[in-house]
Amino acid sequence: MTEEQRSPSGQPMVPATPKDVIHIRIGSLALVLCVGIGLLAGLTHLWWLTAIITVVAFALIADMVLAVRRQRSLGGGPESRE
Repeated sequence: MTEEQRSPSGQPMVPATPKDVIHIRIGSLALVLCVGIGLLAGLTHLWWLTAIITVVAFALIADMVLAVRRQRSLGGGPESRE
């Protein structure tokens, strides 16, 4: 593990923006809720709600994948494109 780098003004330089972190954290919470709602909708045979939740879940997954890719492109990690 590498040491945390600091800018010339002394502030920590992180490989992720707060926006990306928010997208991942809120997206993971919403994904858990989608799984729960989708499971309940499937068990109660509300197929239209199951379809909507599936579309929402795939959109959340795509958003989280894009946020992770943005983090990697910023640099700082072993998988970054510096």
